[in-house]
Formats: sequence, structure tokens, C-alpha cells
Amino acid sequence: MSERVRVRFAPSPTGPLHIGGVRTALYNYLFAKQHGGDFVLRIEDTDSQRFVPGAEQYIEETFKWLGLEYDESPSKGGSFAPYRQSERKEIYEQYVSELLDKGAAYIAFDTPQELEAKRAATNNFQYDASTRLQMRNSLTLPQDEVQSLIDGGTQYVVRIKIESGIDIKVNDLIRGEVIINSSVLDDKVVYKSADKLPTYHLANVVDDHLMKITHVIRGEEWLPSAPLHVWLYRSFGWEDTMPQFAHLPLLLKPEGNGKLSKRDGDRLGFPVFPLQWKDPKTDEISSGYRESGYLPEAVINFLSLLGWNPGNDREIFSLKELIDLFSFDRASKSGAKFDYEKAKWFNHKYIQATPNDKLAEMFRPVLAEKGLSAAPEYVAKVVALVKDRVSFVPELWQQASFFFVAPTSYDEKTVKKRWTAESPAQMGELIALLQGMDDFSAENQEKIVMKWIEDKQYHLGNVMNVFRLALVGEGKGPHIFDITTLLGKEESIERLKNAVSSINI
Repeated sequence: MSERVRVRFAPSPTGPLHIGGVRTALYNYLFAKQHGGDFVLRIEDTDSQRFVPGAEQYIEETFKWLGLEYDESPSKGGSFAPYRQSERKEIYEQYVSELLDKGAAYIAFDTPQELEAKRAATNNFQYDASTRLQMRNSLTLPQDEVQSLIDGGTQYVVRIKIESGIDIKVNDLIRGEVIINSSVLDDKVVYKSADKLPTYHLANVVDDHLMKITHVIRGEEWLPSAPLHVWLYRSFGWEDTMPQFAHLPLLLKPEGNGKLSKRDGDRLGFPVFPLQWKDPKTDEISSGYRESGYLPEAVINFLSLLGWNPGNDREIFSLKELIDLFSFDRASKSGAKFDYEKAKWFNHKYIQATPNDKLAEMFRPVLAEKGLSAAPEYVAKVVALVKDRVSFVPELWQQASFFFVAPTSYDEKTVKKRWTAESPAQMGELIALLQGMDDFSAENQEKIVMKWIEDKQYHLGNVMNVFRLALVGEGKGPHIFDITTLLGKEESIERLKNAVSSINI
């Protein structure tokens, strides 16, 4: 590519960012970085009625957590600032005037009530080339009356003037050439005098042009708006700077048909937002991937494969590898089922691959919530023994709590199955055996204990399960001699003594 690649992610601050939006931003990022280009965050806040306080900060925090850094954004700035559309009113007004002066747009005074009456009277009514001359606008009213209405403060909108019978071609990097005839398009509103702001369509095109955006990568749901955007580019005479489009497949429900929604997450118990969100109006709290214990690297890896594949069966990729491999040639045209169980699998794999000291640091807040603390080295050794058994950091507590708190009760099923009349005496012998060991390494313990069981002809399963029961409180945990080595001789013996004195059958 000869020109510098520039892409933008342009969410509206109307609430929490959907995980599908995160996927769209990720694909923008991968494409830009692969080509040494720029990744721009632009906030599309022209819909003042739907603006939600805190939503923009939520968006910025999401990508900070994920490690997807913008080259330009409202907080970072850049050569094409401002990056909030609400701060670009004067720019848009200039281009609205240009469209009106060219006769490519017109002013319409139809009230909501008049439009509703027209829709009720005419089936499938749309404001277009076949109906515009029946309406109250600058094409049907005398010029002096139009000016008088404007001067009198009458609210109006500006509509793009789309002529019928013209084929509009959209060249899409995923879907190929898409041809839409202009006859199916209506004269969309591009500006509203009520708030002196453009609609999405005009603001998008003007900003993409002025910010030198070369590729517009967005969700499939925006494909119907692409012909209108192409029309607007032509109306301004900007055909030579028109970006290339790529419309990504939808994220679909895990089961059934349709687009993934928050209701699916609530029903099936998984997040659909990257971060936890508290609704400022209702105080309702929605779960997030970060707060649910997902690692950002796992989320990125998981999302990258929803609508794209590397051409083989490989599934684990670093961000750098994804940048190197990403291509729209292997992007899917059909929707991607959102497999939340697969998301857990990715998180499990990334926890397994996380260095023990880093994972220990992530686990320390969980210990703090329990009122516990331990040396970092000890915590790292603990997580090393149990991390293969968990999918989320908080689950480490379920698997490793006995390393920090001695059991005070014992699993009834294990007691009933394994604890016999001989168990107290056998555990007494085991205590003496452990006390006599100078070398308390796992290897030496195992060698001596196994020989003792064999020499005494004790039931291996019963002895070892009772041993585990005394140390853990139930029949779970890693290799038993790894447990005793980490707990140490004194603590291991103390737990055996407590079990002998506490368990009665």
C-alpha cells in the first residue's frame, strides 16, 4: 500500500462497549499495525439524547486494559483533533452549507406529526425522489418562505438528495463488490437544527475524509449505510479519497439464531461487556470480562478467531503473531457463534502459560480479601502446583486454600470411605516416620513412605487418602508429597495430629 494506512474505531458513548465492538476495534488494530499505520479512536457523540456519562471513559479504560494503544484519541490528541464529534460542530456546518450550495441536499420542515401521518396514509412510505415534492421542504416552498421559517426559529433538518436509478458500487474487502441501486435509498437526514449537530452519516464521512482514514472496518450491521456514504463522498467530490470498506460478520448467539445480546449473557452466565458496568440511571451492575477473571491476552486471542482464521488448526497466538498473520482474505462472511465455553478454555490456557510470580501477584488480592498474606515466593510455589486446574484467578483459592489455612473439618464421604479403625495408629506411625526425616524433599519422602507402606503391607489407597484428608480436609489437591514439601515438616505433622484427634468414626 503506497499511502499510510489509517483506521478508526468510532464508538458512540451511549453505554458500555459490547464485546462485538471490542472485536471490531481489535481487527482495526491488527490491520493498522500490520501495515505500519495509525489506529485512531474517535468518539461519535452527535446523538445528544442518548449520551451516557462515563461511557467514554469506559471505552478508554477498556483498551488500556487490553493493551491496544491508540495512536490518536480524545485523551491523547493528534494532528486531526478534536476527536469528539460534539466538538466539531463548526466543521460540520461548513460541509452542510457546501452540500446545500451544490444542490446535493435540501432543507425540510416536516414535523414529526406530519411524517407520522404520511406513513399512516402510505404503505412503506420513505422520504425519497418519488415523494420529496409532496413534502414541506426547500424544493417545494418559495425561497423567501424558507428563509422566513429559518429566521423565525422553525426547526428543520437537512436531507441528502439522492437521485433514483443509479447503481452504487461498494468494494468490500470481505464481501467483494456490493451493488445497491439508489432507488432503494431514502433522503437521509444529515443535519438537525434542533441541536446543531450532524447525524452519524454526515459526521462519519466528513471525519473519515478530514482525518485521512484509508480503511473503514466495522460491523456487518453498518453495511446498509455504506451506499449512502459512497453517495456522500461523490456529492463532495471526494471519490479519490474514499476509504476501502470491510464489513465484519456478526457475533451470533451461542445457541439459536440472531445477534449476541446482553440477554444471552444474563441467561447463560457470561459477560458481554469487557469491563463491569454500572448503569448511572438504574444502578444495575453488568459483569465484565476483567472482573470475571479473564486475562486480556486470552480475550484478544479468543476474539481474534471469531470471524477470522489463520488457515490451520492452531489456536494460541500472541498479539504480535496476530498482527503478522491477520488478513481479510481469511475473514468469514458468515456470522460467528459466540462460544463462551471456548472463551474459558482460552483463559485456562493463558493462566497455564502465565509465569508463576506474575500469577501469584494476581492472586494476592484474593488472599487479601480473605484476610491472609504470605511471602511472594511461597504464593508463587502454590500457584505453580494448582494453576493447571483452574480457568480463572479467583478459582485458585478453591484449589489452594489449604496451603494457607489448615483444615478444621473433614469431608464426610472421604472419612466414611477411607478412615478405618486402623487409621489413627497408621497416622501415628507416619508422624514418627516424617519426624525422623532430615531430607524433607518430595522425592525422599515418597521413597521412604512408599517403602513403609509396602513393608507393613498396608492398603495403599486408604493410607494415602487418609494422609491427604489430614493435610487438605478432602480428597483433592496436587501430588501429596509436593503438598508436604511446601507446607513443611512441622505443619504437615501438626495437621496429621489434628486429624487423628478430630476424626471419630
